[in-house]
Amino acid sequence: MRVSVRELVEFVLRSGDLQSTANGPSRTLEGIKAHQFIQKAYGQEYQPEVSLSYVYEQDDRKLEIHGRADGIIQKESGICIDEIKSTTRNFEQWEESFSDIHWAQVKCYAYIYAFQVGLKSIEVQLTYYQLNSGESQIFTRSYSIEDLEDFFIKVVDSYLQWAKKIESWTEARDLSIRSLEFPYPSYRSGQRKLVIAVYKTIEQGKKLFAQAPTGIGKTIATLFPALKSLAEGLTSELFYLTAKTMTRTVAEKALSDLQEQGLRIKRLTLTAKDKICFLPDSTCDPEECPYARGYYDRVRLAVEEIFNEDSWNRAMIENYSRNHSVCPFEFSLDLTNWADVVICDYNYVFDPRVYLRRLFLEGGDYLFLVDEAHNLVERAREMFSAEIVKEPFLKLKREVQTEFPLLGKKLQKVNAQLGKLKKERAEDFQKDPPTGLYSSLQQFIKVAESFLREEKSVPWKDEFLDLYFKTLGFLRTAEYYDERYNTLYKQGQEGFSVKLYCLDPSLLLAESFKRGRAAILFSATLSPIEYFMKILGGEESSYKLKLGSPFPQQNLCLMIHEGISTRYSQRDMSYDQLAEAIAIVVKSKIGNYLIFFPSYVYLQHVYERFELNNPEIHTIVQTSGMTEEEREVFLDQFQEDPERTFVGFSLLGGIFGEGIDLTGSRLSGAVIVGVGLPQICLERDLIRDYFQTRLKRGFEYAYMYPGLNKVLQAVGRVIRTEQDRGVVLLVDDRFARSSYQKLFPPEWQPLRYISNLQTIEEQSRVFWNES
Repeated sequence: MRVSVRELVEFVLRSGDLQSTANGPSRTLEGIKAHQFIQKAYGQEYQPEVSLSYVYEQDDRKLEIHGRADGIIQKESGICIDEIKSTTRNFEQWEESFSDIHWAQVKCYAYIYAFQVGLKSIEVQLTYYQLNSGESQIFTRSYSIEDLEDFFIKVVDSYLQWAKKIESWTEARDLSIRSLEFPYPSYRSGQRKLVIAVYKTIEQGKKLFAQAPTGIGKTIATLFPALKSLAEGLTSELFYLTAKTMTRTVAEKALSDLQEQGLRIKRLTLTAKDKICFLPDSTCDPEECPYARGYYDRVRLAVEEIFNEDSWNRAMIENYSRNHSVCPFEFSLDLTNWADVVICDYNYVFDPRVYLRRLFLEGGDYLFLVDEAHNLVERAREMFSAEIVKEPFLKLKREVQTEFPLLGKKLQKVNAQLGKLKKERAEDFQKDPPTGLYSSLQQFIKVAESFLREEKSVPWKDEFLDLYFKTLGFLRTAEYYDERYNTLYKQGQEGFSVKLYCLDPSLLLAESFKRGRAAILFSATLSPIEYFMKILGGEESSYKLKLGSPFPQQNLCLMIHEGISTRYSQRDMSYDQLAEAIAIVVKSKIGNYLIFFPSYVYLQHVYERFELNNPEIHTIVQTSGMTEEEREVFLDQFQEDPERTFVGFSLLGGIFGEGIDLTGSRLSGAVIVGVGLPQICLERDLIRDYFQTRLKRGFEYAYMYPGLNKVLQAVGRVIRTEQDRGVVLLVDDRFARSSYQKLFPPEWQPLRYISNLQTIEEQSRVFWNES
């Protein structure tokens, strides 16, 4: 059994309120720089970053306590162990007993070192570095080896009972995994190949990019070998990363099915803070939230009790959180320390603003299973980009300047800087970062953190906190700015904005993957796979795997109408032709059909003509901003064995373009209008220019490949099981180009190129008559 000194003392001794992140160091990078500055300032007598380890034995059990002391100082009076902490708290508000946790940590290091070298007494030192002023404050104490041993043994003994419980659980878990059989009588086509590839990748600590079409059983084919690697000690924790609720649910069901067959694991599902919070209208302030007040006094018991359960889903977490009066979101994050499998959104691993620092700051042998990995491209750009808007600074300045003039002054300075940029660079971009803006933002953060520590109750606190965290995120993103970024200056509906836009997330993703041992990135639509390997942080040593569809090719009738152009400038000439083509497809057989369009405007024009000419056909139209309930109502219309044809009009690349599972007669076919190109905009053009310069693939990376992925996903809605049969009509003359044809998956063969409506009817009739 192993535990770090930090984990040890925090589990046993941490108490008090759940504090806002404003009370901690503003930025991790600044904290690292503070450590390095202090360590270098001492000179030769200071030995930095000393690894320490101690094995504690009790009842034939061994617990290794390990850690790294910030420094060991050789003073005239003897040896001193130094622990450095960076802070934004003003020293005028400081007390020597500010953090018992910090003292406990350095005392543990001191005991381990003193015991190993045979010292009778030793000095300990806490060095606090004020990030805003650059000042340091030092507190020093001396202890005898007996006092340190007494303290150390008490802490370890208190933790050991929990450690024994963890060890006992791990033995039971590993035993269940080793005896676990693949849950189905046989492997589907390609599934065994994926299982073996996943295990070998984990074993070798690499990345695997796997394109596995629908029907192979990707979820279980990745989870099963991943669990086996857990029992073999190759990994310590699995993270199943998803972009959408649907894929999260699939992973939960797969694990639940395995648990019913005897698997013993602690699985945790993380729910977004705004969904799980008990008091969404309150701030995360101990003065306002009873679940934050005294959180650390109660959370240990909550952890120990919920550990008797195996499935930590949202309902379970909310139940235990209410029983123990702890914040459900923070409680779920704390549980990541003890879970075997964590199902969560991408941002908990990749987003520099919110990733799980408690686990990933120092890295570990974690495994990342990235489901629907094609979604990670745009999500990564979003996570590694940041934007601030001028108007909120001006609005808040007007509200605070009378009562809090210093805060108002800093807000005005930011507002003035943004106003200057607005005059100089409205609707513009540049490759260089807006460094002139950073100073005023940092000054605002400094004053804002001081204001937050005073815990004042003001009516504008919510908008203040929102602005504070957006500014903090902007400055954190600025630390990553390099040639892969551009700065965008835009005048939008919310006002003038400055955006640090990540054109190429590959390097930052590659660095993020280093937080774990191995990564498996899989999707039905990683095409072309070389593009995804490049953009998602793959390396030359990464593996790739392309599997064919397990479904009979004759079950899909795929037609390409090359006689209609859906280009933006020619769309108004296609409305009537499209309405007629759709009618022919959906009338070829009574059933349910989905029609995908590149925009709502295009959809509406064609829909109006279709409805006018086909009043007997029941239809439904996707609307903008649909709630989860409205989405369910939409999908519920697709009934098994319908008595009359039903047609749903939806958006290509939207909520019904992927992740939905309408099996059997719930979906008989689809019509995809256009090649899915993203809307032309400044951001897309910058991506195009960037990759054209570097790879001579600008249009492909910015427009073609992302668009084709939407098409592939939409086509994939039709055939979901071996029994499914369906027709698909792709409408656009560009599909006939060789540049697109070479990207089409093998299961689309034979392709049927048509140029008139009569052929659509003939091909559809022949296909359905063969059923």
